[in-house]
Amino acid sequence: MPRRSLARLYQDEFSGYSLAKFQQDALAGLTVAAVALPLALAFGVASGASAAAGLVTAILAGIIMGALGGAPYQISGPTGAMSAVLIVLVARYGLEGIWIAGLFSGLLLLIIGIMRLGRFIAFIPAPVISGFTSGIALIIFIGQIDNLLGVKTPAAETAAQKFIGYFTSGFTPDFHAIILGLVVIGTMLFWPAKWNARFPASLLGIILATLLNWTLSWSVAMIGAIPQTLFLEQRLSLANIPWNNFSAFIAPTLTITALGAVESLLSGAVGSNMTGVRLQANQELIAQGVGNMLIPFFGGVPATAAIARSSVGIKSGGQTRMVSIIHAIGLLLSMFLLAPLMARIPLAALAGVLMVTAVRMNEWDAIKFIFGKRFKTDMIAFTITMLATIVLDLTQAILLGSFLAGAVFLNKIASIDISLQEVDTERLKQRGIETTGECQHVRVAFLTGPLFFAAIGQFNEAFSNLKETHALILSMRGVSLIDTAGIEAVHRLYERLHKQGGTLMFAGVHDNARNMMERGGLVETIGENNFFWSSDQAIVEAEKRGCKFC
Repeated sequence: MPRRSLARLYQDEFSGYSLAKFQQDALAGLTVAAVALPLALAFGVASGASAAAGLVTAILAGIIMGALGGAPYQISGPTGAMSAVLIVLVARYGLEGIWIAGLFSGLLLLIIGIMRLGRFIAFIPAPVISGFTSGIALIIFIGQIDNLLGVKTPAAETAAQKFIGYFTSGFTPDFHAIILGLVVIGTMLFWPAKWNARFPASLLGIILATLLNWTLSWSVAMIGAIPQTLFLEQRLSLANIPWNNFSAFIAPTLTITALGAVESLLSGAVGSNMTGVRLQANQELIAQGVGNMLIPFFGGVPATAAIARSSVGIKSGGQTRMVSIIHAIGLLLSMFLLAPLMARIPLAALAGVLMVTAVRMNEWDAIKFIFGKRFKTDMIAFTITMLATIVLDLTQAILLGSFLAGAVFLNKIASIDISLQEVDTERLKQRGIETTGECQHVRVAFLTGPLFFAAIGQFNEAFSNLKETHALILSMRGVSLIDTAGIEAVHRLYERLHKQGGTLMFAGVHDNARNMMERGGLVETIGENNFFWSSDQAIVEAEKRGCKFC
């Protein structure tokens, strides 16, 4: 599908837009707002910022990213995956550091979108993404144990260290907080799915827990005051950007950029499958970039497109990007109308929401498929990525995941199949191709797969013994790619045959492989007269030249 400008997207999206469609969008937008409200508050706290920061992020992302996005169904805001990254980065760099990294990551996303490099994000293998998602789910779950237990344990660099700390340090749980968290968890687990479409279980659970806490006057930690403004007191300013110390923020910038791009495009892939409307990936990255550049100046945290909220909008009958904008307006109204009530929400209730969300965000179907079918390479990639995410620094985990992505890719494409056969004169006669049958030293090698640096070992081994082979025909119809290492390997094969008085012929060479062979001087060295359309033609020509090398 050719790329489309934002103006064309708007034209296609709002062509024939009517009051009935607007009503559908409005209903879907308010439904998404009801789902997004508890998540925005929870992810704001989980990010190491505040509930207000999460709410501001959801409002601004819904308007800015929704208006500029690459598909009508994308709804952005703070997410569990991003909060798992941010909580670690906040501990190291502080909120100001995260705002700066968010600003730079937004700029990088904008550049990636403008340069139309979004398709390269899709090159990360699914097992690596699933492993990273599961690792992030564990980080979110472990990160909320304190709030669920109503305690404050020492901070740790990684989720694994934090989890081990619960068994090595003493603390006294607050059973009131545990009860409130369990109320939310129970509500989310047992609230019927058909009712959840009308009233989100997470919102109901928070209401019930808040009412219970207010009625019994338990002294548990609560969200606290929600500022009734989009400009939070703590926010980034241009004067605070350390331009001369940019190198300190390269790692967190790359981490936020990679996660934001992957999660946004994954959300788009899910939405595309549900609606049949393809995401314009580069336009989406531009939207994510602009939004994340602006949000820090309001005091919000980095945002991405959210799979859960986007899916709710689609299932609720949303037609256009007005769903995202209306959902943001609904959240904005809640900030002004419900701030006093939201301030009394127990942190343990938000912990319950996040723990259930963490369990559900695992790609269980993909995990079951990988392990159920026993795909060993995928199982290893998944497990290593997941463990690295919770044991290592998240920046290191992303780098390791990227390395695994390359390793998995090379492992899957490095295999080249080479079938070396003698000439079957009887088979040729059956096909109406006459040969003398006198030369018994013509062999045909059928190659299938890319001939590049990772496959050279197999290539050399296949042709290690060419004694009494005086005409070797390489049938390359199954070779769509050849690199410089492949050209050098073929050149060495030609020299070996040439020294023993033989010749090397080619059949069915793809245009792109032929172009590389021409650039590498291989065609000139071997000669145009040794390239044929089919192996049959090459065999006949080899015999026409006589058995002088037999």
